[in-house]
Amino acid sequence: MDIPVVCDMTNAPDTPQERLEEYQRLFSQALAAKERTPEGIRFRFRAAPGVEAWVRDLAAREQACCAFFGFDVTLDGAEVVWDATVIDDAAARAVLEEFYLLPETGTTDVLVR
Repeated sequence: MDIPVVCDMTNAPDTPQERLEEYQRLFSQALAAKERTPEGIRFRFRAAPGVEAWVRDLAAREQACCAFFGFDVTLDGAEVVWDATVIDDAAARAVLEEFYLLPETGTTDVLVR
């Protein structure tokens, strides 16, 4: 089955700008580290009250608009771990790279389609 490399926020409860602002709030409040994995990327967040639910909700909304992503959110001790992978496609890998850089850039074409 071919999965299109498209992010469609048509039915999202938030706008692309609101989503970016939410990412920036999450990163500024709770991001502990990020790393590349053999399968994709990983964000590590401090497991402060509410962070796990926040990350899970955000990952679910991302999955709803970007089907080519795979997300896994787990609790690992004092951290919430968000793993992200994409289908085997050059365009999808480029979007994953933009996602990885989001904490530094604050912007991405991923969320504005």
